[in-house]
Amino acid sequence: MIMKYAHQREIPLDSEALDVCQRAFDATLIKLDITREHQEAEVIAAFVIKLYQQGVHEEEKLFQLAMAASASLDV
Repeated sequence: MIMKYAHQREIPLDSEALDVCQRAFDATLIKLDITREHQEAEVIAAFVIKLYQQGVHEEEKLFQLAMAASASLDV
């Protein structure tokens, strides 16, 4: 999901960055008990990538921020 979204937006992330984002995204979905097909999964993926681009490169911090943001999504 992360790679698909990053590719669609032409976001220049290397494989290490994609791996970090993917792990944070997957952990968020697991914690929220939603699937990649859930309508909010794409929003979460985009949010994680945006955070990474803004300088948040720690997987745990990406996860925490994605969880905090998910509260406003009513997931």
